[in-house]
Amino acid sequence: MQRRIVHIVGTGTIGEPLIGLLCDYREQLGIDEITFHKNSPLKRDRSKVMSLIARGARLVVDENKMEGFRALGMDPDFESDQAIHRASVVIDCTPRGIGHKNKEQYYRKYSDSVNGFLAQGSEDGFGKKYARGINDEALQQGDQFIQIVSCNTHNLSCITKTIAFSDGPDNLIEGRFVCIRRANDISQPGGFIPAPQVGVHQSTKFGSHHAEDAVNLFRTVNLEPNLFSSALKVNSQYMHVLWFSLVVKEPTNVNKVMDQLQANPLVALTAKDMTSTVFSFGRDQGHFGRILNQTVIVEQTINVKDEHEVTGFCFTPQDGNSILSSISATEWLLYPHSYEDKIQCLSDLFFAYI
Repeated sequence: MQRRIVHIVGTGTIGEPLIGLLCDYREQLGIDEITFHKNSPLKRDRSKVMSLIARGARLVVDENKMEGFRALGMDPDFESDQAIHRASVVIDCTPRGIGHKNKEQYYRKYSDSVNGFLAQGSEDGFGKKYARGINDEALQQGDQFIQIVSCNTHNLSCITKTIAFSDGPDNLIEGRFVCIRRANDISQPGGFIPAPQVGVHQSTKFGSHHAEDAVNLFRTVNLEPNLFSSALKVNSQYMHVLWFSLVVKEPTNVNKVMDQLQANPLVALTAKDMTSTVFSFGRDQGHFGRILNQTVIVEQTINVKDEHEVTGFCFTPQDGNSILSSISATEWLLYPHSYEDKIQCLSDLFFAYI
């Protein structure tokens, strides 16, 4: 029987917790082996690498860097080409642009032996866009290259589908969003900003890439919602904040909206109104500090104007929703007929209320 091996490329803000989660739930997910690629032999990263190895993952490095890793006490099991060739699924978690380079340099070469390749939100055009609970029905046999959309695109799409599409795919008149983004992750030494910084609208039709990515995500299931987004960064390291306004055809009210939100297991509700307190909950209660829900709705901010405009604030879990979708797509590639059952082992990592 063919061994089911998952190979993760990158150990950053998505890669490291993804590797750890896969190791901890390896048996329940039906995975035989987990390997991960580390690019540079850095002393400051040694503790992270050794921790992942202790959890059961196997280290992979480029052939010309093996001695550098060994000199720091990190012994690789495989070199890069070998690890990709023997993998069943490859999950690329590298910084912007590198996923596309890896696709041309490595992934196409091994497309006959590997079930599928995943890349993260920054790699637009890598493959079919996917988000767990949004367009699962779009995954079809032959989808070998899949792009997991960004964490804010997950949030925006989840809000749209849960509130607007509950009364039918034609119920949405328009959706408007403001993504108030954290400057950088607490694990990142660079990229912090001294003051709030507004973003430009790259598209006259969609605004920032978040709405455009969401529309392209919905297009995979033959939907074309009217969405527009704006974005800015604030000098915080905690969580992204999303303000939304959805204008719908069918009359609604706060109680109905709350029922719709509560019915979606990927939505968490909270009375906390600060990103720091929600972030702290995830740090204390989540796996690797992550909340895997698609969104965290601040329940007291939900407002319905004139029975047709729903507004509110929500928080975007720091990469947790992207990690969930990465695992879901991996399980679909490994177990296309039973992946829904397989990923239920992660249900204890979702929160109905925070």
